[in-house]
Amino acid sequence: MELPRYEKIWLITGSITLVIFLVLLGIMGFAMGFNPSGHMKTIAPDQVGATPPFDKPGLFTVADKEYRAVMQAKVFAFLPGEMTIPAGSKIHFEVTSPDVVHGMYIAGTNVNMMIVPGHISEFTHTFNKPGDYLILCNEYCGSGHHLMLGRIIVQ
Repeated sequence: MELPRYEKIWLITGSITLVIFLVLLGIMGFAMGFNPSGHMKTIAPDQVGATPPFDKPGLFTVADKEYRAVMQAKVFAFLPGEMTIPAGSKIHFEVTSPDVVHGMYIAGTNVNMMIVPGHISEFTHTFNKPGDYLILCNEYCGSGHHLMLGRIIVQ
């Protein structure tokens, strides 16, 4: 079957472009180490209260002005509900839920996470300005959703 000249040119151009794309993808994936993130952490939702570190939620010191907040979002509350840190501190949040989907939005920051049962959500933020930062659930989680609040006090 004879193809028109321009159709041959487009087929060859498309084939060459596809080969270049696959070669670049291979170089980026294997030689340069660019891969999709596959570091999703999971936890059994019915074991959240018994599995470390979520069995003892709290704010833990990692280094000077660096903290790790292990949190649970459940039944219209954040655990811990209030944390106090000095200004300029960095917090590494680790949050999970044993019951339903929740959100965790900290007003005045770019912290905005979806907390899905069975998954551990992580986010790091540095609180440079002193103040009271309100933690809100921004995913409707039930009849007490509007009561689900927390607070970070930055001194």
